[in-house]
Amino acid sequence: MKGKGQTLQAATIKIFLAHGSPTGLRTAEISNWSGKAITAPRTEFSSLLKREELANPGIYFLTGVDPDTGDDAIYIGEAEKVAGRIKGHANKDFWNSVVVFVSKDENLTKAHTRYLEGKLIEMAQEIGASKVINSQTSGARLPESDSADMDIFLEKCLQLLPVLGVNSFKATVDKATEEEDILYCKIKGLTAKGKRTSSGFVVFSGSKAVLEHRPSSTRFKAKREELMEKGILEKQNNHLVFTKDVEFGSPSTAASIVRGGNSNGLTSWKDANGKKLGQIEEEKT
Repeated sequence: MKGKGQTLQAATIKIFLAHGSPTGLRTAEISNWSGKAITAPRTEFSSLLKREELANPGIYFLTGVDPDTGDDAIYIGEAEKVAGRIKGHANKDFWNSVVVFVSKDENLTKAHTRYLEGKLIEMAQEIGASKVINSQTSGARLPESDSADMDIFLEKCLQLLPVLGVNSFKATVDKATEEEDILYCKIKGLTAKGKRTSSGFVVFSGSKAVLEHRPSSTRFKAKREELMEKGILEKQNNHLVFTKDVEFGSPSTAASIVRGGNSNGLTSWKDANGKKLGQIEEEKT
Protein backbone atom coordinates (compact mmCIF):
# COMPACT_ATOMS: atom_id res chain seq x y z
CA MET A 1 0.00 0.00 0.00
CA LYS A 2 1.15 3.52 -0.66
CA GLY A 3 1.84 5.58 2.38
CA LYS A 4 0.41 8.98 3.09
CA GLY A 5 1.75 11.74 0.95
CA GLN A 6 2.70 9.41 -1.93
CA THR A 7 1.19 9.97 -5.35
CA LEU A 8 -0.82 7.30 -7.12
CA GLN A 9 0.51 6.23 -10.50
CA ALA A 10 -1.22 7.48 -13.63
CA ALA A 11 -3.66 4.92 -14.95
CA THR A 12 -5.76 4.22 -18.02
CA ILE A 13 -9.23 2.99 -17.09
CA LYS A 14 -11.47 1.14 -19.54
CA ILE A 15 -15.19 1.22 -18.77
CA PHE A 16 -17.68 -0.87 -20.73
CA LEU A 17 -21.38 -0.01 -20.60
CA ALA A 18 -22.99 -3.42 -20.97
CA HIS A 19 -26.45 -2.03 -21.75
CA GLY A 20 -25.40 1.41 -22.95
CA SER A 21 -26.38 3.24 -19.76
CA PRO A 22 -23.66 5.12 -17.84
CA THR A 23 -25.42 4.23 -14.58
CA GLY A 24 -26.38 0.68 -15.53
CA LEU A 25 -24.43 -2.58 -15.57
CA ARG A 26 -20.83 -1.87 -16.48
CA THR A 27 -17.33 -3.27 -16.16
CA ALA A 28 -14.10 -1.44 -15.40
CA GLU A 29 -10.47 -2.40 -15.86
CA ILE A 30 -7.10 -0.73 -15.40
CA SER A 31 -4.39 -1.28 -17.99
CA ASN A 32 -1.82 -3.93 -17.06
CA TRP A 33 -3.81 -5.11 -14.03
CA SER A 34 -5.19 -8.59 -13.49
CA GLY A 35 -8.30 -7.39 -11.69
CA LYS A 36 -11.71 -6.48 -13.04
CA ALA A 37 -14.69 -4.64 -11.57
CA ILE A 38 -18.32 -5.31 -12.37
CA THR A 39 -21.00 -2.97 -11.02
CA ALA A 40 -24.73 -2.60 -11.35
CA PRO A 41 -27.68 -0.82 -9.73
CA ARG A 42 -30.14 -2.97 -7.81
CA THR A 43 -32.57 -2.66 -10.71
CA GLU A 44 -30.16 -4.77 -12.81
CA PHE A 45 -29.28 -7.26 -10.08
CA SER A 46 -30.56 -10.26 -12.05
CA SER A 47 -28.38 -9.34 -15.03
CA LEU A 48 -25.36 -8.98 -12.76
CA LEU A 49 -25.88 -12.44 -11.27
CA LYS A 50 -25.72 -13.97 -14.76
CA ARG A 51 -22.22 -12.63 -15.41
CA GLU A 52 -19.71 -15.48 -15.69
CA GLU A 53 -17.12 -13.49 -13.72
CA LEU A 54 -19.28 -13.81 -10.60
CA ALA A 55 -18.76 -17.59 -10.52
CA ASN A 56 -15.22 -16.82 -9.31
CA PRO A 57 -13.79 -15.75 -5.95
CA GLY A 58 -13.93 -12.03 -5.27
CA ILE A 59 -14.81 -9.17 -2.99
CA TYR A 60 -17.98 -7.10 -3.22
CA PHE A 61 -19.55 -3.91 -1.91
CA LEU A 62 -23.23 -3.18 -1.32
CA THR A 63 -23.82 0.57 -1.07
CA GLY A 64 -26.85 2.57 -0.10
CA VAL A 65 -28.35 4.57 2.75
CA ASP A 66 -28.89 3.60 6.38
CA PRO A 67 -32.70 3.87 6.86
CA ASP A 68 -32.31 4.86 10.52
CA THR A 69 -29.85 7.74 10.12
CA GLY A 70 -29.95 8.68 6.45
CA ASP A 71 -26.15 8.30 6.30
CA ASP A 72 -24.33 6.54 3.49
CA ALA A 73 -23.96 2.85 4.27
CA ILE A 74 -21.81 0.03 2.93
CA TYR A 75 -21.51 -3.72 3.34
CA ILE A 76 -18.18 -5.31 2.41
CA GLY A 77 -18.01 -9.03 1.72
CA GLU A 78 -16.07 -11.82 0.02
CA ALA A 79 -16.89 -15.21 -1.39
CA GLU A 80 -15.44 -18.09 -3.39
CA LYS A 81 -18.45 -17.80 -5.71
CA VAL A 82 -19.59 -14.20 -5.56
CA ALA A 83 -22.92 -14.64 -7.34
CA GLY A 84 -24.24 -17.09 -4.78
CA ARG A 85 -23.11 -14.96 -1.86
CA ILE A 86 -24.55 -11.63 -2.99
CA LYS A 87 -27.80 -13.33 -3.98
CA GLY A 88 -28.23 -13.97 -0.27
CA HIS A 89 -28.28 -10.22 0.35
CA ALA A 90 -31.51 -9.71 -1.61
CA ASN A 91 -33.40 -9.41 1.68
CA LYS A 92 -31.32 -6.42 2.82
CA ASP A 93 -33.18 -3.26 1.87
CA PHE A 94 -30.53 -0.58 2.49
CA TRP A 95 -28.44 -1.10 -0.64
CA ASN A 96 -29.01 0.39 -4.07
CA SER A 97 -25.94 -0.79 -5.99
CA VAL A 98 -23.27 -3.46 -5.92
CA VAL A 99 -19.62 -3.50 -7.02
CA VAL A 100 -17.67 -6.73 -7.44
CA PHE A 101 -13.92 -7.24 -7.93
CA VAL A 102 -12.51 -10.46 -9.33
CA SER A 103 -9.21 -11.53 -10.88
CA LYS A 104 -9.02 -12.13 -14.61
CA ASP A 105 -6.24 -14.66 -14.16
CA GLU A 106 -8.27 -16.58 -11.54
CA ASN A 107 -5.46 -16.45 -9.01
CA LEU A 108 -7.54 -15.12 -6.12
CA THR A 109 -7.99 -17.66 -3.33
CA LYS A 110 -10.29 -17.71 -0.33
CA ALA A 111 -7.40 -16.52 1.86
CA HIS A 112 -6.75 -13.65 -0.54
CA THR A 113 -10.36 -12.46 -0.53
CA ARG A 114 -10.58 -12.72 3.27
CA TYR A 115 -7.39 -10.66 3.55
CA LEU A 116 -8.84 -7.99 1.25
CA GLU A 117 -12.18 -7.98 3.03
CA GLY A 118 -10.54 -7.49 6.42
CA LYS A 119 -8.38 -4.65 5.16
CA LEU A 120 -11.30 -2.90 3.50
CA ILE A 121 -13.62 -3.15 6.51
CA GLU A 122 -10.87 -1.76 8.73
CA MET A 123 -10.23 1.11 6.32
CA ALA A 124 -13.91 1.98 5.92
CA GLN A 125 -14.42 2.04 9.68
CA GLU A 126 -11.35 4.22 10.20
CA ILE A 127 -12.29 6.73 7.49
CA GLY A 128 -15.90 6.89 8.67
CA ALA A 129 -17.35 8.27 5.44
CA SER A 130 -20.08 5.59 5.46
CA LYS A 131 -21.72 3.42 8.09
CA VAL A 132 -20.21 -0.06 7.83
CA ILE A 133 -23.02 -2.59 8.06
CA ASN A 134 -20.71 -5.54 8.73
CA SER A 135 -20.88 -6.72 12.34
CA GLN A 136 -17.26 -7.84 12.37
CA THR A 137 -14.15 -8.11 10.24
CA SER A 138 -12.69 -11.35 8.96
CA GLY A 139 -9.20 -10.90 7.60
CA ALA A 140 -6.58 -13.58 7.00
CA ARG A 141 -2.85 -13.95 7.44
CA LEU A 142 -0.91 -14.42 4.22
CA PRO A 143 2.70 -15.21 3.35
CA GLU A 144 4.71 -12.05 2.88
CA SER A 145 4.80 -12.33 -0.91
CA ASP A 146 1.04 -12.92 -1.13
CA SER A 147 0.20 -10.00 1.15
CA ALA A 148 2.41 -7.74 -1.00
CA ASP A 149 0.52 -8.87 -4.13
CA MET A 150 -2.83 -8.32 -2.45
CA ASP A 151 -1.83 -4.85 -1.28
CA ILE A 152 -1.20 -3.96 -4.91
CA PHE A 153 -4.57 -5.49 -5.87
CA LEU A 154 -6.20 -3.49 -3.09
CA GLU A 155 -4.56 -0.29 -4.28
CA LYS A 156 -6.06 -0.74 -7.74
CA CYS A 157 -9.49 -1.46 -6.25
CA LEU A 158 -9.30 1.77 -4.24
CA GLN A 159 -8.34 3.64 -7.39
CA LEU A 160 -11.40 2.32 -9.25
CA LEU A 161 -14.02 2.57 -6.50
CA PRO A 162 -14.59 6.36 -6.68
CA VAL A 163 -14.89 6.08 -10.47
CA LEU A 164 -17.71 3.59 -9.87
CA GLY A 165 -19.44 5.88 -7.36
CA VAL A 166 -18.15 4.37 -4.12
CA ASN A 167 -16.54 7.05 -1.92
CA SER A 168 -16.41 5.19 1.38
CA PHE A 169 -12.63 4.73 1.11
CA LYS A 170 -11.70 8.21 -0.02
CA ALA A 171 -9.62 9.61 2.81
CA THR A 172 -10.59 13.26 2.98
CA VAL A 173 -7.08 14.66 2.98
CA ASP A 174 -3.51 13.89 3.91
CA LYS A 175 -2.72 16.01 6.95
CA ALA A 176 0.98 15.68 6.22
CA THR A 177 0.52 18.28 3.51
CA GLU A 178 2.48 21.42 2.83
CA GLU A 179 1.77 24.15 5.37
CA GLU A 180 1.08 26.60 2.54
CA ASP A 181 -1.95 24.50 1.54
CA ILE A 182 -3.56 24.76 4.98
CA LEU A 183 -6.29 27.36 5.39
CA TYR A 184 -7.62 28.93 8.58
CA CYS A 185 -11.02 30.23 9.62
CA LYS A 186 -10.98 32.39 12.76
CA ILE A 187 -13.78 33.79 14.88
CA LYS A 188 -13.93 34.98 18.50
CA GLY A 189 -10.47 33.65 19.29
CA LEU A 190 -11.27 30.22 17.85
CA THR A 191 -9.43 28.71 14.89
CA ALA A 192 -10.42 26.00 12.45
CA LYS A 193 -7.99 24.46 9.98
CA GLY A 194 -8.90 22.97 6.63
CA LYS A 195 -8.11 22.48 2.98
CA ARG A 196 -9.71 22.46 -0.44
CA THR A 197 -10.35 18.95 -1.77
CA SER A 198 -11.36 17.61 -5.17
CA SER A 199 -14.98 17.36 -4.01
CA GLY A 200 -15.36 20.21 -1.53
CA PHE A 201 -13.60 21.39 1.60
CA VAL A 202 -12.38 19.40 4.59
CA VAL A 203 -12.20 20.74 8.14
CA PHE A 204 -9.53 18.99 10.18
CA SER A 205 -10.04 17.17 13.44
CA GLY A 206 -9.23 19.44 16.39
CA SER A 207 -10.63 22.54 14.69
CA LYS A 208 -12.73 24.81 16.90
CA ALA A 209 -16.16 26.26 16.16
CA VAL A 210 -18.47 28.66 17.96
CA LEU A 211 -20.93 27.13 20.38
CA GLU A 212 -23.97 29.30 19.70
CA HIS A 213 -25.89 29.53 16.45
CA ARG A 214 -26.08 33.00 14.93
CA PRO A 215 -29.41 34.49 13.72
CA SER A 216 -28.24 33.81 10.17
CA SER A 217 -27.77 30.11 10.87
CA THR A 218 -31.20 29.01 9.67
CA ARG A 219 -29.75 27.00 6.77
CA PHE A 220 -27.00 25.40 8.82
CA LYS A 221 -28.49 25.07 12.29
CA ALA A 222 -29.86 21.61 11.55
CA LYS A 223 -26.53 20.45 10.12
CA ARG A 224 -24.61 21.72 13.16
CA GLU A 225 -27.07 20.00 15.49
CA GLU A 226 -26.73 16.77 13.49
CA LEU A 227 -22.94 16.90 13.79
CA MET A 228 -23.29 17.45 17.55
CA GLU A 229 -25.69 14.53 17.90
CA LYS A 230 -23.20 12.27 16.11
CA GLY A 231 -20.35 13.45 18.34
CA ILE A 232 -18.46 14.94 15.40
CA LEU A 233 -18.84 18.39 16.96
CA GLU A 234 -18.21 18.10 20.70
CA LYS A 235 -18.75 20.78 23.32
CA GLN A 236 -15.62 21.79 25.21
CA ASN A 237 -15.92 24.67 27.65
CA ASN A 238 -17.45 27.56 25.68
CA HIS A 239 -16.89 26.24 22.14
CA LEU A 240 -17.19 23.21 19.89
CA VAL A 241 -14.39 20.96 18.64
CA PHE A 242 -14.31 18.72 15.57
CA THR A 243 -13.52 15.19 16.74
CA LYS A 244 -12.69 13.95 13.22
CA ASP A 245 -11.99 15.28 9.74
CA VAL A 246 -15.23 16.30 8.02
CA GLU A 247 -15.62 17.06 4.33
CA PHE A 248 -18.27 19.56 3.28
CA GLY A 249 -19.56 20.37 -0.17
CA SER A 250 -18.00 23.84 -0.32
CA PRO A 251 -15.75 26.25 1.62
CA SER A 252 -18.83 28.33 2.46
CA THR A 253 -20.64 25.40 4.07
CA ALA A 254 -17.51 24.58 6.07
CA ALA A 255 -17.10 28.19 7.19
CA SER A 256 -20.79 28.47 8.10
CA ILE A 257 -20.56 25.41 10.35
CA VAL A 258 -17.44 26.82 12.04
CA ARG A 259 -18.84 30.33 12.44
CA GLY A 260 -22.40 29.34 13.39
CA GLY A 261 -24.09 31.21 10.58
CA ASN A 262 -24.02 32.05 6.88
CA SER A 263 -20.45 32.77 5.78
CA ASN A 264 -18.64 33.27 2.49
CA GLY A 265 -15.95 30.61 2.36
CA LEU A 266 -13.89 32.47 -0.22
CA THR A 267 -13.31 35.27 2.28
CA SER A 268 -13.56 33.37 5.60
CA TRP A 269 -10.78 30.88 4.83
CA LYS A 270 -7.29 32.38 4.66
CA ASP A 271 -3.75 31.11 4.46
CA ALA A 272 -1.09 31.63 7.14
CA ASN A 273 -0.33 35.08 5.69
CA GLY A 274 -3.94 36.22 5.79
CA LYS A 275 -4.58 35.88 2.06
CA LYS A 276 -8.20 34.95 1.34
CA LEU A 277 -9.06 31.72 -0.45
CA GLY A 278 -10.80 33.60 -3.26
CA GLN A 279 -7.67 35.64 -3.93
CA ILE A 280 -5.44 32.55 -3.79
CA GLU A 281 -7.56 30.76 -6.40
CA GLU A 282 -7.83 33.85 -8.58
CA GLU A 283 -4.04 34.14 -8.70
CA LYS A 284 -3.77 30.52 -9.85
CA THR A 285 -5.99 31.07 -12.89
